[in-house]
Amino acid sequence: MNAILERLGELGVIPVISIPRPADAPALGQALLDGGLPCAEITFRTQAAAAAIHELADAHPEILLGAGTVLSAEQAELAVQAGARFIVAPGFDGRVVSWCLDRSLPVIPGIATPTEINMALEHGLQVLKFFPAGALGGPSMLKAIAAAYVEVKFVPTGGVDLDNLEEYLRMPSVHACGGSWLAPHRLIAAGEFDQVAQLVRAAVQVVRRVRSDGGKLP
Repeated sequence: MNAILERLGELGVIPVISIPRPADAPALGQALLDGGLPCAEITFRTQAAAAAIHELADAHPEILLGAGTVLSAEQAELAVQAGARFIVAPGFDGRVVSWCLDRSLPVIPGIATPTEINMALEHGLQVLKFFPAGALGGPSMLKAIAAAYVEVKFVPTGGVDLDNLEEYLRMPSVHACGGSWLAPHRLIAAGEFDQVAQLVRAAVQVVRRVRSDGGKLP
């Protein structure tokens, strides 16, 4: 497996973040580091995404930085030019996947059905985003799908929070979890980065607890 994907699996949680003001990126990055989680997925849900990635990469090069909600190869290129080291997409887009693979860039496309998983396997992908996890049925749905794809690891995103994080992480098929609850827009907009650090720290503690006992199901 690609080293970047392996590192995301080690971290266990990927903050999914929307930043409307690039100037907030350095402080946000420091909050992630203070909470013990040196990674982030900056989504292209705002026009400031590329600029925010650039600011964050420049201020905190130690953070493993990716771009999310990538809908086109053009967006992927903008993200990489800004400093993103991996790409996450909400669905499976062959153009985005091929663009990334042609450049040996880790890509985690979104899937919701076995058909989409098959498409990803045809491209040689092993780590896929299960999205929107909560709306699709949560852990029970993922468990049912994963049973047929033992070689695939999933990143459930959408509806994941501190209450169900441990349940997801204890599933053998789960590589890591993506979550916007770690750095919600309201806290970023209000500049309450100390609270972001607290949310991140709580998630990191869950990951450590799961990993400390081997991630076995209770």
